[in-house]
Amino acid sequence: MELLNIAQELQGNSYPGRGIILGRSEDGDSAVVAYFIMGRSENSRNRVFVENRSGLKTEAFDPSKLVDPSLIIYSPVRVFDNTTIVTNGNQTDTIYDFMEEGRTFEDALRTRTFEPDYPNFTPRISGAITGFDYKLSILKSAEGNPNSVRRFFYEYSNPLPGQGHFLHTYREDGSPIPSFEGEPKPIAIKGDIDQFTDLLWYNLNEENKVSLFVRYINMKNGVITNRIKNKHQK
Repeated sequence: MELLNIAQELQGNSYPGRGIILGRSEDGDSAVVAYFIMGRSENSRNRVFVENRSGLKTEAFDPSKLVDPSLIIYSPVRVFDNTTIVTNGNQTDTIYDFMEEGRTFEDALRTRTFEPDYPNFTPRISGAITGFDYKLSILKSAEGNPNSVRRFFYEYSNPLPGQGHFLHTYREDGSPIPSFEGEPKPIAIKGDIDQFTDLLWYNLNEENKVSLFVRYINMKNGVITNRIKNKHQK
């Protein structure tokens, strides 16, 4: 399997939208979770990531400029038992609730569709990682048709050190914005958490990037380390 260079992937796409990376650290010790958001409108750019007791949430940087919170204010990261859930919308809560009932990641997402943001119909992307094993999913419209949903699920067990997968909402910028196509991209995960965080943050498009969250979960000692980058600083 050829691993893609994540820096080149980000440099070559001015607007991948929102992105999830799951995988294993280069030293083999840690499960890796990364999530970023981008924005073109003032409303989308008016956000920051803030840690809370349950994981991570988005907040308006300037509440007076918040127009429609429905698709931009949510909890991207929550933890159920030893599973970290990461998504680009309120389906985080759906997955958490289903797991709490003893049901599965897939069960939860089969009750959801893409976002109702005509004409883009932004895909819902989701991931869950338990130990080193992880799952990714994308829910998207059928070639922009709002009457048809396509649900894709991908499962990866015991990834090799330094390997992960990258899934994002948009193939590229456009009007309407074209949805991601194909399977999650196999990428190389380089360095410790600070090196990997900087690698992602400084290769996201400067104009469109908004926030980035990175988590390393050390499987030897259970230590969880987080990093957050916000374009707007509170």
